[in-house]
Amino acid sequence: MPIIASNNGGTSYEPIASGSYAARCYSMIHIGTIEETILGTTKKLNKVRITWELPTELKVFKEENGEQPQVISKEFTLSLHEKATLRNFLKNWRGKDFTDEEAKAFDIEKLVGAPCMINITHKLSKDQSKTYAEIGSISPMPKGMTCPNQINPSFVWTYEDFDLNKFNSLPDYIRNKMINSDEFKLAVTNGQEHESHETPASQIDDDLPF
Repeated sequence: MPIIASNNGGTSYEPIASGSYAARCYSMIHIGTIEETILGTTKKLNKVRITWELPTELKVFKEENGEQPQVISKEFTLSLHEKATLRNFLKNWRGKDFTDEEAKAFDIEKLVGAPCMINITHKLSKDQSKTYAEIGSISPMPKGMTCPNQINPSFVWTYEDFDLNKFNSLPDYIRNKMINSDEFKLAVTNGQEHESHETPASQIDDDLPF
């Protein structure tokens, strides 16, 4: 089902070095509608978490898994309003803004598998005890440059295709957010549970699908 738009917790890793990288979107998780307090004001916001792999930056996180690409995630409010952060982010990724018609109902699942260039910057925690990597900017792949093939399997989680096994595979800090969402409470009430439907990485086309 489409997801329509109208740092790792637990284990501690060194942040990805700042700089520009070829990247591929491989994961899309609909967090749902949750409460967030911004500048002292609490609002209910419909959130989505998008994750990219850096296929040129391989590292051994667990010996049994061998080398794996480093990954980075970013959460957005699921909105394509002209002032929305997600819309501006996607505009920079695709190299053009959305038309009014496109912005009415854009399926962001189309992003899974799409390549890009991302610029990673570093940010200190409030107490300045930790350094976090975050995405500073995004852009299309430069002409003549090719992003390596996707390594991680594509992962999409939506409430329309509620899959308990996939949900349980998520890190605790993501699940805890989702459990408090309006959509999760409704799904549990309705007893939703479906099989996983994943797109093999080999079926991904490098042409931007948006």
